[in-house]
Amino acid sequence: MQEIHLQETPTDQTFDEEGYLAANPDVAAAVLARKLKSGLTHFRKFGRAEGRRQYVPAARRQSAAKAIPGARAEKMRRLSPLLSRPPLTMDAEGRAVYLTPDLLKTYDICETDRVSENGYDDETVQMIQAAEEGLFLDVGAGNRPIYYSNVVNYEIVDYATTDVLGVGEELPFRDDSFDGVISIAVLEHVKNPFRCAAELARVLKPGGWLKCCVPFLQPLHGYPHHYFNMTHEGLRTLFEPYIAVERQEVTPPTHPVWAIAWQLRDWANALPPAARRQFLRERVSDLITHPAALLQKSWARELPMEKQFDLAAATILIGRKRTKA
Repeated sequence: MQEIHLQETPTDQTFDEEGYLAANPDVAAAVLARKLKSGLTHFRKFGRAEGRRQYVPAARRQSAAKAIPGARAEKMRRLSPLLSRPPLTMDAEGRAVYLTPDLLKTYDICETDRVSENGYDDETVQMIQAAEEGLFLDVGAGNRPIYYSNVVNYEIVDYATTDVLGVGEELPFRDDSFDGVISIAVLEHVKNPFRCAAELARVLKPGGWLKCCVPFLQPLHGYPHHYFNMTHEGLRTLFEPYIAVERQEVTPPTHPVWAIAWQLRDWANALPPAARRQFLRERVSDLITHPAALLQKSWARELPMEKQFDLAAATILIGRKRTKA
């Protein structure tokens, strides 16, 4: 198994300003706006604790970029017998393209400038490395910090690490093809999660492992769309017809503190300056009073409607049944 590293976890000794800013556009924007002195300042104050990554230095990055096409070609050779139908085309980078005009329309696939980019946790890496000769599928892989020669990166976006372009609801692979299937923070973004879950199970070999993570209390975040968050019961319901569920858990990266921090940070950042200052002065004890008492606070009244949709406790739909033609 080959691993091609495009990003790494920086240390004081290996920190690279250019690579850090390239991997963390929010930090780059703050530096450009002079809210931060440098990427190094952010790394020392926040980034180390947040587990931020950086792109490897330019020379190593160029070497890695040159290595990916060869690794992808070998991967596609292994994948070829497992394809249930020929691709629409093979692009210049050797990716198999299954995004037909009909699929784009049916599943509302459109271009987005948002980048999905998450590294694997230690358990997932160990599961991949434990079966070097196996072949694994990552549906909605995003832009991979490490390119694994035995993981097929399946996406709707042609990232540098993408291998196959297609939709999760219609996987172009034969039944029982993969030793393991990964789906991390993806099912909330697909239009038909029930169909996608069935597809993930269909292409998994009997006895093969599935690892799936879906948000519950997270604000709206579209890549390009965001349809369904799920309870742990909802996630189990998707897969129980096909998968023997061994465990469900909340790990440190999915702990409730992430949900609270994300909600409060997004709320604060959307407010005009005066309302933001008032919001940041509130205590936890103030925020857990009856919500009706908070609705007249400036930080509640002045929260933009667009952000209210992102953070809403619930949304309401009203409509009428279409009349027959």
